[in-house]
Amino acid sequence: MNRLADIGWEDFERLSFDAKRPYLEREEGDGLPYHTLFAQQFDRALLERLCALANRIRFINKSKEGALYLKNVLAHKRAMLYFSQPSSRTFLSHLAACQILGITTGSVRDAATSSEFKGESKEDSIRTFSSYFDMIIMRSPERGLAEKMAWELSNSDRPIPILNAGSGKDQHPTQALLDIYTLLRSFENAGGIDGKTVTFCGDLMRGRTVRSLSYLLTNFRDVKQVFVAPQELQVPADVVMILAKKGISFEVCDNLRDAVKVSDAVYMTRIQDEWDSSKGASAKIDTSRFKFGAEELKLLKPTGAILHPLPRRDEIATCCDRDPRAMYWRQMRNGMWIRAALIAATFGFERTIMDCGY
Repeated sequence: MNRLADIGWEDFERLSFDAKRPYLEREEGDGLPYHTLFAQQFDRALLERLCALANRIRFINKSKEGALYLKNVLAHKRAMLYFSQPSSRTFLSHLAACQILGITTGSVRDAATSSEFKGESKEDSIRTFSSYFDMIIMRSPERGLAEKMAWELSNSDRPIPILNAGSGKDQHPTQALLDIYTLLRSFENAGGIDGKTVTFCGDLMRGRTVRSLSYLLTNFRDVKQVFVAPQELQVPADVVMILAKKGISFEVCDNLRDAVKVSDAVYMTRIQDEWDSSKGASAKIDTSRFKFGAEELKLLKPTGAILHPLPRRDEIATCCDRDPRAMYWRQMRNGMWIRAALIAATFGFERTIMDCGY
């Protein structure tokens, strides 16, 4: 079976996402990822497996005995949280996921506190971390860095797995996993995700969570995607091309209220001004019509769901927070469970947990 040690970096980098996927799977041939780098690694069957495992972990953890059992599952493993891009939710969510499974963790949250400050290359830093840990969970502002580091480690004498917790503006696969998990749980009594209309609103041009979730939604039947944003922040062409190629129903527009009326889920995002090419560039864009408040709440279906990857600013009014359709706080907690499931599956403990007596 193909593995990253069997291909040069330049050749791997040129491959399509679909062609890359076999190189990233576990050697056991069970379809599970060894390195988790991009959303395109997950088909519907794998998504449903991981969500079922997350539900199982969630159930087991409800009792003290079950929680103690889970803490022994991976007590022999160590994980490095290498976050060179600022984060609180994503960092803590992965940390909590590791703690649920008993994994010992270490962390670097600023390159200025590592030897990179002294001029060490990222490749050498990663090799150093792999000497002490059994998995590296990394977040970086640099596009494609997780892929490059996964290839580097796979061609070393200690090829430990890498889990991408956000890379540049292009990918955030574990956020997309928790978004899918939240949608599945939100619609578990309403036919699941199939046949639903999902609206994305806000900074769609630079929102890596939008790109990753949009792709995962293509695994479900008859899902329509609606993209609502100012022209300057509208969904990028590569996302539209993928949807068109797959025959997915989608709409690009600038009227949030009209979109809300027909939506089953609304996925709000903040303005990603940390990516501005010049200071204050985003502030010049009129985003006043792209906020979710009391009026939009009235238009949303009684069975609808409001999601947000957080952090938020003013794109969702706080008056929405106590509405039962507001899922963004549950979304955060769901992230802990689905990430625990992914980590457990990466280490080969899916069946151990699913078949245990708790």
